[in-house]
Amino acid sequence: METRTVPTGVHLRDVREQLFDAAERVLREGGPSALTSRAVTEAAGVAKGVLHRHFADFDAFLAEFVLDRATRTEARLSELTAGEGEVVGNLADAIAAVFTSVAVSVVALISFRDDLRARLRETWPAGVPVLTEAVELIAVYLAGEQRCGRISDGVDVDGLAPMLIGSAHLLFADRQVRPDAEAVRRMVRQVVGSSIRN
Repeated sequence: METRTVPTGVHLRDVREQLFDAAERVLREGGPSALTSRAVTEAAGVAKGVLHRHFADFDAFLAEFVLDRATRTEARLSELTAGEGEVVGNLADAIAAVFTSVAVSVVALISFRDDLRARLRETWPAGVPVLTEAVELIAVYLAGEQRCGRISDGVDVDGLAPMLIGSAHLLFADRQVRPDAEAVRRMVRQVVGSSIRN
């Protein structure tokens, strides 16, 4: 692959996004073991030294990458609006958007790299970034649906949300075969169906 250098004066945010997008491609295509600084800079089409000019080391880069993807998860799930559409359909669409992005790969990456886990513990309160963000936002959405009367009053939405994200993670765990939309809807219906008021 031909490597091109980033011109002088390119804004840091542009370089970060370019490197993060490249890391996501490498991670999704090759898994955690393929994610090296050389692979990232080659995929980004930048000189090898660019990554190390902007980040203290590769684990610092990976920590920022993971936190950036957690922020993107928040943006995707914050679009869920209680009281609109169909509950199962809303959840299935949101889960598909999160898990067809990089969520499953991020979990594998964090499990694969001890130093990355240690670094993330310094800035992330608990759990796995991306997944814990998804759990919190799904719980907020379900609580909103409960206030709208579409989820039964007695349902523990804080307990239901991690069940939903855990089931989704298992469904999407195979990087080679992605579940279709109907499989995602079926999983959501099995987890939350009895909680929905008809």
